[in-house]
Amino acid sequence: MSTPNTANPGNTGSTGNPGGGSTTGAGNTAGTAGFARARRRLALARFWREYRRQRAGLYGAAILIVAVVLALLTPLLTDSAGLDVTQATGAKMAPPSLEFPFGTDESGRSVLLMVLWGSRVSLLVGFLAALLSMVIGTVVGIAAGHFRGWTSAVLMRITDWFLVLPSLVLALVLAAILGGSIATIIVAIGVTSWASTARQIRAQTLSVEARPYIERSRALGAGHWHVMTRHVLPNVAPLVLANTTLQVAHAIVTESTLAFLGASSGQVSWGGLLRGSYDWGAATAGAWWYILAPGLCIVAVVMAFTLCGRTLEAVLNPRLRGVSR
Repeated sequence: MSTPNTANPGNTGSTGNPGGGSTTGAGNTAGTAGFARARRRLALARFWREYRRQRAGLYGAAILIVAVVLALLTPLLTDSAGLDVTQATGAKMAPPSLEFPFGTDESGRSVLLMVLWGSRVSLLVGFLAALLSMVIGTVVGIAAGHFRGWTSAVLMRITDWFLVLPSLVLALVLAAILGGSIATIIVAIGVTSWASTARQIRAQTLSVEARPYIERSRALGAGHWHVMTRHVLPNVAPLVLANTTLQVAHAIVTESTLAFLGASSGQVSWGGLLRGSYDWGAATAGAWWYILAPGLCIVAVVMAFTLCGRTLEAVLNPRLRGVSR
């Protein structure tokens, strides 16, 4: 009588290890994730090494850090009650002194206090308006570059329409129609300043989609969403980052211009201070501090964003490395 062949539990060759496949898969996944993190760290280290070589970018970053930190700490360092004209303690348009280092305005309020609180509004509008503008421009640019035919034609005709119209006048009209608030100023600036970004992103998208690996990805069954988000977007991201930095400077200037023209958010901002100095004749009265303080803040922050943006362009674009020093 023949006896049945009993399987050997220790013989992994015949029975296999039920957990072996999952363990190997988990190890491969962990190894891939670790390799990706190492590549990101290496890329960040290389980026910072290139950025440090650009002195203009370091100066711009230092100015921005100081401005942002002061804007964030203003509620902790000062009292917003000093912005109320009924609680002003200074003389009318008093020159700089120990009590009021930046002098006072027409109501006796501290110009330094208003500059600090105004930085919060100006920087907030600048950042959010630039973000909105870059989102619209990136979506339109990638869509116009990826889809051909009538879709691209319609999107580019809309873009051309926004390019032809004077953005400042359009923003002024939108701000007047929507009403005066921070949200409406952000929307007015964001929806009128995305066209040039869309043009640049579209050109970059066309360049990326002409590469061979895009054709291979499509041959393997990749859809529109996969190609745009996995292949195109990562390649245009450096351009988006550099343009966003430059767009913040443009948004701050536009907000200051709108506030000076009367389309303000109703809160203290650098542009609103310049408007107040104009309305109360600070120049003819010799109150130079009322004009100089907010004006220098606008110039310094806009210059800092411009320096950082140009440095990012030089670092992220290999053809421009070594140009900006």
